[in-house]
Formats: sequence, C-alpha cells, structure tokens
Amino acid sequence: MIIAIIQARMGSTRLPGKVLKTVIGKTLLEYQISRVQHSKKIDKVIVATSDLIQDDPIENICIEKKYSYFRGSENDVLDRYYSCAKKFNASTIVRLTADCPFTDPDIIDKTIELYQQTGVDYAANTVPPESSQFPDGSDVEVFSFMALERANKEAKDNAEREHVTFFFWKNNNGFKTAQLKSEVDWSKYRITVDYPEDIVVVQFIIEELNKRKSFGHIPQIIEILNRNPDVKAKNSKYYFGIGWGKK
Repeated sequence: MIIAIIQARMGSTRLPGKVLKTVIGKTLLEYQISRVQHSKKIDKVIVATSDLIQDDPIENICIEKKYSYFRGSENDVLDRYYSCAKKFNASTIVRLTADCPFTDPDIIDKTIELYQQTGVDYAANTVPPESSQFPDGSDVEVFSFMALERANKEAKDNAEREHVTFFFWKNNNGFKTAQLKSEVDWSKYRITVDYPEDIVVVQFIIEELNKRKSFGHIPQIIEILNRNPDVKAKNSKYYFGIGWGKK
C-alpha cells in the first residue's frame, strides 16, 4: 500500500500555526490534502502530527474533515513516520510536509513512477537541493517501509531524527537513490510557507487560481509568478533548506 504521510505541527519557530493559516475560508493543510487526493497512485493520505497539546487543533480539524491522522513524537519525526507507516501497513511511503499547499499530484505520481521503475530505496524531486529543478515547496519524497525501518533503527544524529530523510540522501548510508528531473529549471521559485512573506505569495496564488477556477499545476503557478514579478520577489531572499541547521 502506498501511503502519503503529511507531517504537520503548530509549533513552527519561524511561523507558529502556519499549517492552519486560512485563505479564502480554507486552511493551508486543507488545500494540500485536497490536491494530494488527486494523485492516481496514492492509496491513503495520513496527517501525522505530534502528541503535544498545542497540536490538538490539527487533530480537531482532521476529525471535522474526516482526514485520517496519527500522533507521535514532536522532535523525533523519523519515529513518528515509522510508527505511522507501521500502524497503517504502508509498503511505500510518500513524505509530504503541511507547509507546502501547492503539492502537485502530477509530480507525486511521476516521483512514485521513478521510484518504482528504478527499483531504488528512495526517490525525490527537490533533494538533493543542489541538483533540484523544482520549486521549493513542490517537495515529494518516496521510500520503502524497509528503508524507513532501517533508518529508524540506525539514525542517531538529532538532525537525522528531525528531518526524516537525511539518513537516506545526505550521508552515504548505502541507500540507492534517484532524483526526478524537469524539462524546465524551476528551482529559483518558492511556494512553501515558513515566513510571513511566504503567506503573502501563497495567498496571491490561491486567489488568482480561484479567479481563474484553475486547479493550479506547477506550470500554471509559475506562470502566475512570472506575470507578477513583484509578488515573486517578496520571498525571494529565502532558499531551500533554510533553517535545517548544520549537522
């Protein structure tokens, strides 16, 4: 079973509560889930949040909207993923983060196809970041339950426990990896949410897509930003992986 696990928490140090920020009556988490559900390859979508009281609002919205959810460690996100995947009998995991409201189901499916066709342990589109051709905020990572189980047993570094997939690709731990390529290099675009400026950009895109009555695949979003360079510039000082810290 291919399960998408969307990690979400209220306790972001840079923009607390960002995943439940509301634009045109919907939270960013809802926008993302509604897009992920268009994937043709994902069997189930799970929201994985922490067991802290501050994350009760995420559980509440999952209950209200009938989303499947899981609660685990706040800081040991690797174990949260492993425990969630084990509970829901995942054979393949698609890792997504709730601060990316423009996740594109087409890119999800292409990354899953790459993972399946190459027989690797881990496939992604935006990592490693130095060779990514996709916008920051279109992130998709796919890996096997067996690889996740091994990482959960062997990863010791705090950064590896917090960032889940560092153990797969950041260090040479013997995993076979593949990266999805794009016909156009979109790596200079940013459509994730970590800072107040990001919210301005995301809100503009959502409102523009709403006016057009358009789903908003990545090429359409890029076109909106290209038509509005002043909007694109608002968060351009931030870069992929900012805040990851040093190993």
